[in-house]
Amino acid sequence: MTRTRPATATVAFIDQYCAQYRSLFTNVRHFEQFTALHVGLLAETRHKSLPRLGKTVHMDPQALHHFLAKADWSVEQVRAQRLKLLRQALGDQPFMLCIDETGDRKKGHTTDYIASQYIGNLHALANGVVSVNAYGLQGTTTFPLLFRVYKPESRLKPDDVYQTKPQLAVELIEELLALGFHFRVVLADSLYGESGPFISALHRLGLQYVVAIRSNHGVWLGPGQRVRQTRWRPFERIFTDGSSEQRFIRETIYGTRGAVRYYQITTDPVTLPKETTWDIMTNQPGKIERTVGNTFGLRTWVEYGFKHAKDDLGWADYRLTDYASIERWWELVMSAYTLVSLQTLTDAARADNAAVPLSDIPAPLQEHPDRDTGVGWKHHRNNLRLLLQPYVCSCLLIVWLPLVPHPHAAAIQSGFAALAALVNSFRLSLPT
Repeated sequence: MTRTRPATATVAFIDQYCAQYRSLFTNVRHFEQFTALHVGLLAETRHKSLPRLGKTVHMDPQALHHFLAKADWSVEQVRAQRLKLLRQALGDQPFMLCIDETGDRKKGHTTDYIASQYIGNLHALANGVVSVNAYGLQGTTTFPLLFRVYKPESRLKPDDVYQTKPQLAVELIEELLALGFHFRVVLADSLYGESGPFISALHRLGLQYVVAIRSNHGVWLGPGQRVRQTRWRPFERIFTDGSSEQRFIRETIYGTRGAVRYYQITTDPVTLPKETTWDIMTNQPGKIERTVGNTFGLRTWVEYGFKHAKDDLGWADYRLTDYASIERWWELVMSAYTLVSLQTLTDAARADNAAVPLSDIPAPLQEHPDRDTGVGWKHHRNNLRLLLQPYVCSCLLIVWLPLVPHPHAAAIQSGFAALAALVNSFRLSLPT
């Protein structure tokens, strides 16, 4: 019987993470391409097109394209394994669940589900592709969960069924609950806050929420009931870095106060500036005037941070037209994102447990002048990128070595081997 050769090594921590998925690939070359794309997506390469990633990891771009478009592997299985790792890292800890849509401008009309539609980051109509995303927040760590592409009615295929973005969001939430994830609260913007079916689903599922609503949001009132508002109260909006700014909050009461309550938050109660005034709705119990302000404030921060991180990892850089390939690309981006999130989540859990030591970072690696000493997702990403630099540089130099006299080429290779040994002494913190 022919034995399967071992996969070619890249960088130890990338190989360590990707080994969790090895059984999902029957072809070792496909697994090597899976691993190489994780290197490329996490590296500092900008505009992560396949030709550019091919140079970054010294691999044929056509082979990477085949891996995304035609190779025999299941995106559903990769997603299931990724979510399993997150479940293990989180344990039974509840987290904040954020629901949001991501839109990216794209040229042409051949890409599946591309249409002229509202693109949130542009705040305007544009030609593009939109997805609904579910992601979590635990402490200061964001982590990706699930996504669904939004299929405009004008671009439906014969077997497609039209679903609104709130309907897609409900599907995501129900799937995550079925997988055993625990939410402390659901955060969403006014697209979902103004959706009766979405809010009804949250009540049916027994979930607490803080959602934005429009300033002209309407509530049915009984005979003789009226709308009234409490006086403005100042509170300190606490940011994730520990800094704070003063905000003001008041409650809007429609008739008799019920389980669902309505608040308005602003930076200036006199002028109510449009950009910094929010109307929100929540079913969180108790005296929540201040906590709800800080909770909803996290949504904007998380939304910005999540999209920025996805874009940095290449979410919108695909040059693919069929959705099956795009879905694979998006799932790989989510997997690269998860690699960093797992490091952050696991280190945070160990820091909370004095009996479990923090993962050791070899002393020579701590001496790098660009090492980021902060904590959180972005800081871990920066440090992991540093560890990728020698490997990426060696991939770029390989094509130059034949032009260099042999003794010098050998010396260069020897130096990179020593660097690789140093980098490979670092091990990820992964859930066990």
